[in-house]
Amino acid sequence: MTVRARPFQFAEQEAPRQQPGLWLKDRRWDMSFIILSVLLVPVPYLLYLFGVNQLGLDPDLSRNTINAFVAVAVGGPHMMSTFLRTGLDRDFSRRYPMLLRSSIIIPLIVVALAFLNLTLLLTIFFFWAMLHVLHQVTYVTELYNHREHKVMKRPEISTAARLIDYALILTCLFPMAALKISEGSFRVGTNDLTAVIPRLFQDTWFFTAAAAVFLVALGLYAIKTVMEYRAGQINWPKTIFITLTVAVFFPLAGFENLDTAFQGANTWHSFQYLPLTFYIIKLKQRSQPGFDRQAPLVARFSRGENTRGLYVLSTLMLGGSLVIFLLVYAIAGTIIPDIDPNRHFDIAYYTAILSFLWIHYYHDHFLFTDFEALDEAHYS
Repeated sequence: MTVRARPFQFAEQEAPRQQPGLWLKDRRWDMSFIILSVLLVPVPYLLYLFGVNQLGLDPDLSRNTINAFVAVAVGGPHMMSTFLRTGLDRDFSRRYPMLLRSSIIIPLIVVALAFLNLTLLLTIFFFWAMLHVLHQVTYVTELYNHREHKVMKRPEISTAARLIDYALILTCLFPMAALKISEGSFRVGTNDLTAVIPRLFQDTWFFTAAAAVFLVALGLYAIKTVMEYRAGQINWPKTIFITLTVAVFFPLAGFENLDTAFQGANTWHSFQYLPLTFYIIKLKQRSQPGFDRQAPLVARFSRGENTRGLYVLSTLMLGGSLVIFLLVYAIAGTIIPDIDPNRHFDIAYYTAILSFLWIHYYHDHFLFTDFEALDEAHYS
């Protein structure tokens, strides 16, 4: 029986174990949450244009309204859901204590940069965010490779084929971003990020090099895909996933309003991340008898046939960001008398968000090395 996915419930229901196949879970789930979810990328930008051109909203009001909605609906919950697998899991804490302890350094860096150089903070955030999104794409790609080899018993994909996939994924965003940088128009919201980008990378050579590397990777990927198809060894879910992702991501940095354009990438990334994370948690809960003791709060919200409770818990945890915002907002007004209202808000806002978001990135760079995370669905 195939489990039917309900919108925004991320549909992790108890089901009979599947027959081996190339899908991470099943065809409907993969297509809904992993592959075709990339079509969400242009939605925020289209809504932004609708607000400005049809409703007559101020561009900043339309942009910030979309940012707020995405943050509450999927962005914030996806950020907090990482901690369901790390900080709230005693088994993880026992096995990787230094990873959790070293995380405290991140908020200290965020607070220092928020007060001393907000533009530098946002520049680091932007490039780390894009790296994180692309890292998730390579992780999902590797999950498909792992399943193809371990479950389908096909020969392991070659190092050359892996490098071609990775090269295409990791370079697809940068040609248009490099073009923007060379034109001196790399702005996110009201912040001009070119102000802290070294002049060396603001020349046309950087765009030419980025475009050349991408085109070479694209050509090699096309040749590899044709060869796999002719040999009858093509991994269709992975190939469709990579192809659609690159096609949608390539023009993203070329839009005028980069803030909302990349909010589209965040929407897709978060919508994909949540069901994948909840699925992994459910598999661990099912396979480990002591899970209720190891992660009592997670287990309490993870009862029942779907993952709605895990989404609720992740959303409730956003209250931590609100507390940080209020504290920093009060402190900033004391430290910097007569502070500009916009700067006052930005310091508090970015401290509250990026302190948790960067820890989320840090933990995920570790979690994204666990290619056996879905094995329990097929071997237990």
